[in-house]
Parts: sequence; C-alpha cells; structure tokens
Amino acid sequence: MWPINFIRMAEFSDLTSKILFETEKGYSYQCDLTNSIIINFVDTVSSYKIQDFLIFQRKVNSVDILNMLYDLSDHSDAQLIETTKRNFSRNLTICEIVQLRELLNGTKFTLNLHSMLCSVLAADLI
Repeated sequence: MWPINFIRMAEFSDLTSKILFETEKGYSYQCDLTNSIIINFVDTVSSYKIQDFLIFQRKVNSVDILNMLYDLSDHSDAQLIETTKRNFSRNLTICEIVQLRELLNGTKFTLNLHSMLCSVLAADLI
C-alpha cells in the first residue's frame, strides 16, 4: 500500500466516477457531469445535489427505529420515506430503513474521507 503522500491527484479524480459505497441492497456513486450523488437502493435510482443528499441522509437517520420496533400496531411495520424534491418516495420496512441508513452513512463517510484526503494533498502541494 502506498503512503498517502504518493497518491497522485489523477488517481483521486478517477475515484469520483466509481462507486462511492456499496452494500448488498444498493450502491452510490458520484456523477461528474451533473455534479450529483446517485443512489441505487433496491432497484430505485435517485439523484441528489450534495445539500439534498445530506438532508435526505439526516431524514433517514431521524427515523425512530426503536419506537417502530416496540410499537405492535400494523402501521408501524413500515414508514413512508420521501425527499422534498420527490427523488425518492417509498414505503420502507424497518430492515430496509436500516439498510438505507447503512448506504447513506457509508456514502457520506466516503465523501468526507475523499474531501479530507484532497485537502491534505492540496496542502502538501503548496
């Protein structure tokens, strides 16, 4: 494995056209042409500008899973998850919400890591 100081900027630009994060139920990637994050989750494809992606990620993370688990009524077995711009609108089960959280949180982590590595490399070049 190469130390971080030897990674070329060209290698970093290649990362943006590849998968950012992948799980059993979906994957995410960054589209350089539209400057957006594409989420493919259980055969539903949605596109987000970075700010919309972060809002969606916070919304999914705010779902109270424990409350859904302890609520024995039938209506608590699933919850409608949708975005403000209607990029994504699905009634998800508890398991699907957890799986979507994993995908969105992993994507956010990858974006943060990539951003941090780029700033370290940019500081080294100055």
